[in-house]
Amino acid sequence: MKIQYLGTAAAEGIPAIFCQCETCKKSRKAGGKNIRTRSQALIDDTILIDLPADTYMHSLVNNIDLSKIHTCIITHDHGDHLYPLEIANRRNGFAHLDDGDTLDIYVTTPGYNKLALVKEKFDDNSQHRVQLHKIEQFESFVAQGYEINAFKAYHSELCEPVFYAIKKDEKSILYAHDTGIFLEETWDALKKYGTKFDLVSLDCTFSVQPWTEGEHMTLKSNAIVRDRLFEMGLADENTVFVANHFTHNGMATHDEIKKVADEMGFITSYDGMVIEV
Repeated sequence: MKIQYLGTAAAEGIPAIFCQCETCKKSRKAGGKNIRTRSQALIDDTILIDLPADTYMHSLVNNIDLSKIHTCIITHDHGDHLYPLEIANRRNGFAHLDDGDTLDIYVTTPGYNKLALVKEKFDDNSQHRVQLHKIEQFESFVAQGYEINAFKAYHSELCEPVFYAIKKDEKSILYAHDTGIFLEETWDALKKYGTKFDLVSLDCTFSVQPWTEGEHMTLKSNAIVRDRLFEMGLADENTVFVANHFTHNGMATHDEIKKVADEMGFITSYDGMVIEV
């Protein structure tokens, strides 16, 4: 199974759009892997995770034909993960598609409602082009041959956040963003899920900062999650661990994060990074 990280930043990007902090200035000057757009990922060139405003740019930079993507799973409705107006560009006249082309979007209620407001304006000949599927926390479903489990994230309750386990052909990826250290009810659900992960991608919004509390994580809290996954038999020495979803408020550039992450056994994500497991 392949995961491609299209964007690896939190809401404001790195360098942040209007910021002049030292981290942003250093990142802007260094360029390369230090430049981060808003978080999005692609599994096996098939399952798109999240739909931020940077989606169009991601498709250009990575040569992705979005007309060929038929499944999108949304973690939550915050603006850096879901830009509802983008689906309007699949309407008749804005996109010239084969008659059967459909984009299936799986999303919890708050995001569903935002997308539904946009879809209401589709003409009758475009309605089939976007199909909305309302899901709930702890629900599982199948899309294009992938078994997908939506686990409750520790994030803003109002957005009904989830993160995903994605499994196919005995390979399994856990993509856990945006979330703090998992809730006990989520750990219980993961135990019932019972499948060892080949790759675990963890929210690391505040990167090298020392704390472990809150609705986002750091490398320190990533290590706590990793240890518990090992204890539960959901990961082992062959599991690849990736730190992802960074803010400039972590006060570290890519190179500074990577130095610490390497010592802790985590891969530091960057825009465009591809990993196959």
